[in-house]
Amino acid sequence: MELLDRYLRGVRFWLPKGQQQDIIAELSSDLHSQIEDKETELGRALNDAELEAILRRCGAPIVVASRYRPQTQLIGPTLFPIYQFVLKVVLLWILVPVFLVIVGPTFLVTATNRGGAVGETLSTLWTAEFVAAGVITLIFAIIERAQAKLKLFEKWDLRSLPPAPKTKQPPTRTQSVFEMICGVLGLLYLLAIPHYPFLILGPAAAFLKPAPMWHSYFLPVVLLSATGLARQSLNLAHPDWTWFPPAARLLTTVLSLALLNFMLDAAARTPNGEWHPYVVVNSLHGSAQLGRVAAIVNLSILLTFASMWIGFGIAAIVQSWRLVRYFRKRSAGAQQPASMQAL
Repeated sequence: MELLDRYLRGVRFWLPKGQQQDIIAELSSDLHSQIEDKETELGRALNDAELEAILRRCGAPIVVASRYRPQTQLIGPTLFPIYQFVLKVVLLWILVPVFLVIVGPTFLVTATNRGGAVGETLSTLWTAEFVAAGVITLIFAIIERAQAKLKLFEKWDLRSLPPAPKTKQPPTRTQSVFEMICGVLGLLYLLAIPHYPFLILGPAAAFLKPAPMWHSYFLPVVLLSATGLARQSLNLAHPDWTWFPPAARLLTTVLSLALLNFMLDAAARTPNGEWHPYVVVNSLHGSAQLGRVAAIVNLSILLTFASMWIGFGIAAIVQSWRLVRYFRKRSAGAQQPASMQAL
């Protein structure tokens, strides 16, 4: 039994010292049982080759010892998906937008060197990401060690699981007709604005009027509205074109984003040096007080357009991702057998 003794000594070397005796006694008893069963089957004592075959089936000493050692990994397979999800949310969907929308612009406004401000923003973002990742990892490592005592996954209710998502139904004909009617009314409202400024300026139309820049951008705005109306008409005429609605929405969003970008750029390039010439004071009511009112209205319009630009930018990213997912699912469905598609 020299091979068996050497094997047990090899396993013992890799075991925790406080558990070596008990584990080796258990393992030795199990191996002796296997050897006795084999000898009973053969009707004779085992030779070295046959004993070696039994020991090889058990595995290398370090592998066998690892089965008895306590868990040494920081986060086990049960908590790892949750840990990965929390990392993505905090590092990508919280810290990055906060630095891009709040911290970064703050550094740019207060700094004299814009390049240095950008570098400082990126450096601070990297530090925040590193610290956040370390804190999250530490918290999940503590939960991993304490989950057996806390019994986190032993008490759960089947009814607490979220319901299965409902199959998304295509828009009904009534819904498409209603959207088309709203689109027609919106286009008529837009066409009436040049003749009735009160529709958009309200009581301020008595002393304010649209700036000359609107003569250049009114037609593109009307054409963009007409494009939306054409999209709704095609949805109504061809409901079987499942690819068309997401693609048309993305196209409309991109066109709106481009138009807003031109309007924001034009507002900053005026011959008289004004920054926000969206509305001007009517020449019949010129005064310093009305000039301040016009400045406030122009600033409000500028902020509204800037917010819309950010919203359309986010919408374009989301719609692009949805369109890509749609074509991926369609391609995957086309490659599956008919029986799988039926399921």
